[in-house]
Amino acid sequence: MDKTANQMLIIFGASGDLTARKLIPAIYNLYKGKHLPENFVVLGASRSNWTDDDFRKNVVKESTYLKDELATVDKDFITDFCDKIFYHVLDKDQDADFGSLNERITQLNKNYATDNNYIFYFSLPPAAYEPTAKNIYDQGLHKEDDGWKRVIVEKPFGYNLETAKNLNNALHRYFKEPQIFRIDHYLGKETVQNLLVTRFANSIFEPLWNRNYIHHVEITNAESVGVEKRGGYYDKSGALRDMFQNHLLQIVSLIIMEPPIGANAEEIRNEKVKALKSLRVMTTDKELHDNTIRAQYVSSVIDGENVKGYREEDGVDPDSTTETYAAIKFFVDNWRWADVPFYVRTAKRMPTKVTEVVIHFKSPHHQIFKESSLNNKDNKLVIRIQPDEGILIKFGVKVPGQGFEVERANLDFYYSSLVDTYVMTAYERLLLDAMQGDATLYARADEVEAAWAFVDPILNFWKNSDAKVYGYSAGVWGPKNADELIDGVSMWRNPCENLADDPGYCVIS
Repeated sequence: MDKTANQMLIIFGASGDLTARKLIPAIYNLYKGKHLPENFVVLGASRSNWTDDDFRKNVVKESTYLKDELATVDKDFITDFCDKIFYHVLDKDQDADFGSLNERITQLNKNYATDNNYIFYFSLPPAAYEPTAKNIYDQGLHKEDDGWKRVIVEKPFGYNLETAKNLNNALHRYFKEPQIFRIDHYLGKETVQNLLVTRFANSIFEPLWNRNYIHHVEITNAESVGVEKRGGYYDKSGALRDMFQNHLLQIVSLIIMEPPIGANAEEIRNEKVKALKSLRVMTTDKELHDNTIRAQYVSSVIDGENVKGYREEDGVDPDSTTETYAAIKFFVDNWRWADVPFYVRTAKRMPTKVTEVVIHFKSPHHQIFKESSLNNKDNKLVIRIQPDEGILIKFGVKVPGQGFEVERANLDFYYSSLVDTYVMTAYERLLLDAMQGDATLYARADEVEAAWAFVDPILNFWKNSDAKVYGYSAGVWGPKNADELIDGVSMWRNPCENLADDPGYCVIS
């Protein structure tokens, strides 16, 4: 295991929701698990007029996100953790420099021996990235003459290809690319990382991982909730920007990438970039019309409760054409995946919350059980990312008795079965990786731009053409014509909350 150096984590936007909801709980669990270095300090920085004690109270002692965790430890443990957390009030003038912040960082570095190693976490709107980076640069806090300096930035990383390039260029004025960590919390999930191990560490899969044996690949990301209180933001974003361009294309890159030379960060990221650049970009209106579907959820009744339609949500334009459902069919232009269709969908107000990858294998060329019930029941490898995380293999077995009646059986593995193993949350894993300088699970500049290059034509087509916006009732699996995207080979696998989906086991409430 890599050693974590002494360091300071400076969180900009520290009074925001992300810090209390995700960052501090992740740091607390790293502290509890003894993953933090001996000398470690968190410095929150924002414009809220808080003291150190106010910050500790809001994000630790009285935090609803840590309430259950703190109930299991003694007060001295909580005090020791809080003693590592500090707060600095930034000037409300946007143009003010970071002189006083620099002094606070220097003093804490001296008092707590963090060896001039700093991570700057931008829990900020993207528009604030460049001025914040500039202020850090102007204070000389970016220099690595003595100790290393890193910056973590949250998504959304750009609104389209042009803005992503501008954002990359802006950050590159003040930090070198190896210093920049673009966080995508989906890549911190164990089951996403397990895609690499499933592929490259198992001889029962890697030889089959190509067009000769795989018929098609399907990825579903479904949320049972609507836009909730994010209507204003979501109406300017939509499902394609919010989920597909970043989270789901990251998963796609891990599925289609070639074996890297080694397991180090740059070798893996090099292959991910090649993978994203091999996606066939759709350019004609016919391609975009035939291979994309967008839709919005409309009002419905779920469990006896009236549910608003998307256009009725707070902050949403009553005439909005922003998609809450996006389904895309595409191909990959390389030898491994030639002519293998990929189907990816993401949506809100689905019957259940689930994210999974399904590898559909081809049927044997010579069918000797043509009359059996196995027809149209292909072998599947299901990799469940959330919830009920695990892996499921579906294969044919003989039903006991005369003849050769074939039924499909399950071979499964669940992460929950690892009772003695603590599975880190996504933010715990990603923060620890950044602390150790491991960028494997972080997106590189060219990676972000390659993803936008594929998505931009779809967004432009939806914006500038008469492409239809379909409707689907809240609580169902999307518009009725969604299965038409899958070329008649089958239909979408509509998964349950549970990984196994046998009759009598699957319950969707």
